[in-house]
Amino acid sequence: MEIQFYGANRYVTGSCTLVTGNGKKILIDCGLPQGNDAKVGGLQLPFNAKDIDYLLLTHAHIDHSGRIPLLIKDGFRGTIFATEATKELCSIMLADSAHIQESEAQWQNRKAKRSGQPIIEPLYTVNDAYQSLSRFETIEYEEKRTIGEGIAIRYQDAGHLLGSALIELWLTEGSETRKLVFSGDIGNLDQPLIKDPVYITEADFVIMESTYGNRNHAPLIDEEGDPITSLHRAKELAAIIQRTFDRGGNVIIPAFSVGRTQELLYLLRIIIEEGLCSETVPVFVDSPLSVKATKVFAGNLYGYMDEETMALVNAGINPILFEGLTPVVDVEDSIALNHRKESCVIISSSGMCEAGRIKHHLKHNLWRRECTVIFSGYQAAGTLGRSIYDGARHVTIFGDQIDIRCEITELHGTSSHADQQGLIKWLSSFKGGIQRVFVVHGDEEIAPWFASYVQRQLNRDAYAPHFGERFDLLAVESIPIAEPITLTEMPYMKDLASALEALHKGENAFSKVLARIKQAAEHTTDEKRSVRLANATRRLASDLEDLAKKWNSDAS
Repeated sequence: MEIQFYGANRYVTGSCTLVTGNGKKILIDCGLPQGNDAKVGGLQLPFNAKDIDYLLLTHAHIDHSGRIPLLIKDGFRGTIFATEATKELCSIMLADSAHIQESEAQWQNRKAKRSGQPIIEPLYTVNDAYQSLSRFETIEYEEKRTIGEGIAIRYQDAGHLLGSALIELWLTEGSETRKLVFSGDIGNLDQPLIKDPVYITEADFVIMESTYGNRNHAPLIDEEGDPITSLHRAKELAAIIQRTFDRGGNVIIPAFSVGRTQELLYLLRIIIEEGLCSETVPVFVDSPLSVKATKVFAGNLYGYMDEETMALVNAGINPILFEGLTPVVDVEDSIALNHRKESCVIISSSGMCEAGRIKHHLKHNLWRRECTVIFSGYQAAGTLGRSIYDGARHVTIFGDQIDIRCEITELHGTSSHADQQGLIKWLSSFKGGIQRVFVVHGDEEIAPWFASYVQRQLNRDAYAPHFGERFDLLAVESIPIAEPITLTEMPYMKDLASALEALHKGENAFSKVLARIKQAAEHTTDEKRSVRLANATRRLASDLEDLAKKWNSDAS
């Protein structure tokens, strides 16, 4: 009875874990690595797909499902278990991912022909994606099902995405039984549309995510101590839209096509219905996948949505559709958006700005001071979105260097991942002894730190495995535990301390610059010198104004 880790191990994307028990090989998720994560284990599968008997899929996001067509291409002929909603979302997401793989291969091959390089094949094709759908078998929440001798599973609501699941797995070999719980992605509390995550009380081994294991989201209560509602979040978004429209700019929102786009539409519906902006708010969803996914969300409600959403449905109100919403499918219509004279809100994918139409919208709007880019989801290291979010002065898009002059901000309270408090609350629900907590789906610094934090806070043995590590679940004494790590020992905290020291030195230097400018102004009578000094001072004042706007959002 073994477990081996093949993805999202001390990084975030590409979730993939292999469990062997009673002669069967069971894969939990088969995600596609993104950004720098692909450099760790590569894009190809690190095992023989023909040997896999079952795939247990937690949810449809590509970082958990994106290599399923490759699994099929490489010979997998087993069963894929997933909720009905996950299957429906995968039917559009995997085909879209395959289309991207084919398009990127075509683009690279055009370059290869010109330079005499060998031709490459796409990772998988649209046909591979469609073939994978025949392997799906649906399972409902709370249904315990025996899928093989000595192997049983049960799916519970993870509260992360429509149809997302926590997976309970029971393995029996002879007289030995072990229960494993896979968290998938644990949802944040009080999200629009979907329910909160289910809490589980028993397990021998817990394999849990740690995306936000080192920090907490903004408080879920306001200054008066009242819970933050969807109306609160809508007002925050409305304020950003209003100040951008007042400047005559566009609001660009990179968003994951499935989940985040629909949550944003929920908030925008509230803005429109409540009149939270002083003018009409044209909203464009510019992503064929997002448009398809929105249709799934608009129709697949019962059994997945929270009470607030179901109350709207029962009153005859579609929670994510509203007047002024325009879906954009055709390329020509997408191009036309960047020639509009009127301000608008454009929601486009991909959420990390690595591909898709969002790159075109960023190219046309990043350099415009009057515009705003709003991030509402996690940005993995090495992605274009992460570079913009981290404050890059310019980025390269389609071979062109683009200056970043627009407002960059973040919409708080919309993360679909539980924060540190949420993760600890979920793990604290387990009673009795857990033999080991395996911490996955967290950055290289965060996952081991969170494993250490779990040991300190909950007195649970925890470990953040490396890619490829394998452990015998019947010999727990051979499984490592986390090394003690304090927050101040984290490399990024040391880097922050160094940066603050540099800032202090810069503050002193800047004070001297201001003093010299004032002194020069007091002693200048020459016209040309006065004009040059005035222009330089205005440029400095403008740069400071831009910096102040940026830090109104970044410093939080």
